[in-house]
Amino acid sequence: MPADLELQVVASLLRRGRSLDQLSTGLTLLGVLFGLAQLLMATITPICLILSGWLIVLGLLQKYWALRVAFDADLFTLMARDLERTPDLDQALQNLGLQSAKRAGRPWAERRRGALKLLRKQAYLLVAQVLLTLAIILASPWLPFAG
Repeated sequence: MPADLELQVVASLLRRGRSLDQLSTGLTLLGVLFGLAQLLMATITPICLILSGWLIVLGLLQKYWALRVAFDADLFTLMARDLERTPDLDQALQNLGLQSAKRAGRPWAERRRGALKLLRKQAYLLVAQVLLTLAIILASPWLPFAG
């Protein structure tokens, strides 16, 4: 596969991080609402309050990785058009303090692995949020009264 096509495919994969981020944002807002609801209730369930807090923390961490993945998606799209400008990209990243000088000139295969690793981290945090949401549902005080 030509290098420019490979970079386009990686950029397309990285853009899927936006969908992960949107779902995570919804779960984070759900955690905020559930946490506020716990504070407004007559009796506060500490475990539910702690779980909603963790849901928010995971959402914020996921948001950080989503920003990094989106940035890499843009860079991969840009560089797929002209791989000859890799030294210019490295210099720009160094000037902005986003890359150390020793990381300049890395092969694109290594950069690709790093970018996809960021996407996996983002996905893992989303999975943790989903599992935590299920834990909140199961720990909710109203669950025994359902049905």
